[in-house]
Amino acid sequence: MPKAYWIARVDVNDPERYPDYVATAAPAMQRHGARFLVRGGPFKPLEGSSRTRNVVIEFPSMEEAVACYESPEYQAAKAIREAVSEADIVIVEGHEPG
Repeated sequence: MPKAYWIARVDVNDPERYPDYVATAAPAMQRHGARFLVRGGPFKPLEGSSRTRNVVIEFPSMEEAVACYESPEYQAAKAIREAVSEADIVIVEGHEPG
């Protein structure tokens, strides 16, 4: 079963409250096997629009990635994120070489 990834591009408007989102999202992430591959850091925009923060989170499967997003814990975190940032988030299924 292929892994799945959340790819998030975020502009944080309230950096003092953004850690509240991170802390509130953590239980859902842990419960669904999330592993952060990219969590902010320097980047070089090449084409199209960009945001100031980029995050890639690996999940064991598409089902776990979607279940995490839809969980009550993450939905509570999402409400905080929407108040303190603007984001584009997609879930993509990984490719298994074969």
